[in-house]
Amino acid sequence: MTKKELQMKSVFLRKNLLKYIYKAKAGHTGGSLSCVDTLNVLYNRVLNVEPSNFRDPSRDRYIQSKGHCVEALFVTLADRGFFPESDLETLCQYQSHYIGHPTKKVNGVEQNTGALGHGLSICVGEAIAAKLDHKTHRVFTLLGDGELPEGSNWEAFLSASHYKLDNLYAILDNNKQQITGYNKEVMNIDSIREKLESFGWAVKEIDGHNLEELEGALNNGPFETGKPNFIIAHTIKGKGVSYMEGVTKWHHGVPTPEQYELALSELTEAEALI
Repeated sequence: MTKKELQMKSVFLRKNLLKYIYKAKAGHTGGSLSCVDTLNVLYNRVLNVEPSNFRDPSRDRYIQSKGHCVEALFVTLADRGFFPESDLETLCQYQSHYIGHPTKKVNGVEQNTGALGHGLSICVGEAIAAKLDHKTHRVFTLLGDGELPEGSNWEAFLSASHYKLDNLYAILDNNKQQITGYNKEVMNIDSIREKLESFGWAVKEIDGHNLEELEGALNNGPFETGKPNFIIAHTIKGKGVSYMEGVTKWHHGVPTPEQYELALSELTEAEALI
């Protein structure tokens, strides 16, 4: 996949997640739009994970701690062939496996997540197991900045450093907002870099919408031997749709027909400029 094709893929995934959120009349729109570039790069440039090796013990692991933004994960997994995209027509419907959080009933999903703050803890366990078994696969997780105040994250930060888990990569979707407002007003986590470095992590900060920066950070590790890796991906909630960008209400907003058509129009215009 060329650089241009990867950029086009991000637009395609944004259109798709909006399509299924609009159809289901439910979903976490803003956060899915902010993290979809990360998922695009992970699944198309970084992870040793595909449908054919998903049960192979040597595969890389990806666990989405910010499970409420499952729409971005679902459309990415469908695009990679883990299940037919037509399955997403049932999103949030009665008895569908495609619900508002990741579930292992969906092929390609490693763990049930969404109770905020436990994805990183699971990944610490996975990374320890890999070290004990002398395996070389890597463990990745995507955290939401709004979930960082959960205490289990800080226990995991301590544990990962203590056990020198340089096979662990935590990516922060740092869009600076959560359901009730800006993080600095709800529960300030600044300065997260200094906090994580004091906990013994190696930290990089990148533009979370720059695909080259994402690929460079995720493919060139460990950052420091013996230290777990933390990537602060600075993003924009609602990225790609002008009226959603940086607007808190789109945390889980569903567009009207007019808003949906406007969003698609804007994304199509962006696609033409690639």
